[in-house]
Amino acid sequence: MARFTLIGAETASPEVKEIYEKTLRGKPGNVQKALAHRPELLKNFLSFYASVGRSLDRKLYELIYIRVSLINGCHYCSQHHIASSKRAGLTAEDWTALNAGNYSRYGEKEQAALTYVEKLTRTPGAITNADFTPLKKHFSDPEIVDLHILAGLANLTNRLTDPLGLELEFPEEKI
Repeated sequence: MARFTLIGAETASPEVKEIYEKTLRGKPGNVQKALAHRPELLKNFLSFYASVGRSLDRKLYELIYIRVSLINGCHYCSQHHIASSKRAGLTAEDWTALNAGNYSRYGEKEQAALTYVEKLTRTPGAITNADFTPLKKHFSDPEIVDLHILAGLANLTNRLTDPLGLELEFPEEKI
């Protein structure tokens, strides 16, 4: 249960109602209902969120988001991205492999990205020039920036959703 009041459409300010209707098509999630306490932040967050990771393949985007969320133990974000990963072609076997930190089912490019974001999530201060060698083999500089920002965004939302007690809006998918 959320640790504070979530702002539903019925109690939202006109500005938030407009965001709910136009940007979220009338279906705000609990994270948006939490951020609605700060309408400007909600608006900017949604714009930022929509721009991150767009230079990356959608499957890789979901692999990264799920892996970071699993490392951090974020139930809310893991579940949301497991649900959206189905549209990118990921399966229960992928989720199980990600949960175990087993990247062997993926190609070199995906393995390089997953290995890097795992280290970035667990020990960001330990990143060295050598960690960039596999990345530079498969990714352009703009894509490397996107990998970083995506991992950071996942870490940010991981520290927002579960600690605030946000509940899933749909049935849980078991891994």
